Amino acid sequence: MSGLSFNLSEILNPRASVLVVWDVQNALVNSIFNRDEFMNALNQTISAARKAKVPIVFTKITPYPRGFEPEASRYVFRSRRWGPRDLNLAVRPMRNDIVVNKNTWSLFVGTNVELLLRNAGIRTVVFTGIATEIGVETSARHAFALGFIPVIVRDAVSSYDREAHERSLANLAKFFPVITSKELANYWK
Repeated sequence: MSGLSFNLSEILNPRASVLVVWDVQNALVNSIFNRDEFMNALNQTISAARKAKVPIVFTKITPYPRGFEPEASRYVFRSRRWGPRDLNLAVRPMRNDIVVNKNTWSLFVGTNVELLLRNAGIRTVVFTGIATEIGVETSARHAFALGFIPVIVRDAVSSYDREAHERSLANLAKFFPVITSKELANYWK
């Protein structure tokens, strides 16, 4: 956990929380440095959310149609081409889970997620997924800017770049709760 003082019992109230499973798609899962540990922690976290009746939002990278990508994306991702199987979710959502197709590194840009969370009375957004230093950190910071409380599940986030992942976790822990999947499961019992 971070060096900051948080009342996690209050922050992690299941009735006011949502679990975000960020971009856990085959192409990304197959490229991370700690695949097995990550998947175990992620599955434990999803199980804890289901038992506590915490809603789950799965995000899914959805490429822009060819020719409609932002110019910046064409430069940054010019060599990356994924096929449909590569972008399949590596964890199967259940019937009541929400799947958000998104094009950006923020959960809140170009989606209706902020509206959904406010409609449901959600104040805490618990983040898991790939990649820590890209979409997870961007979305956590954006969540905070919108008035939500981000919580990061340390062992249920990952990246292909271990150093960037660890730097991102250190940065996030300066501002937000960063806990393990086991700690989260204890709060959501």
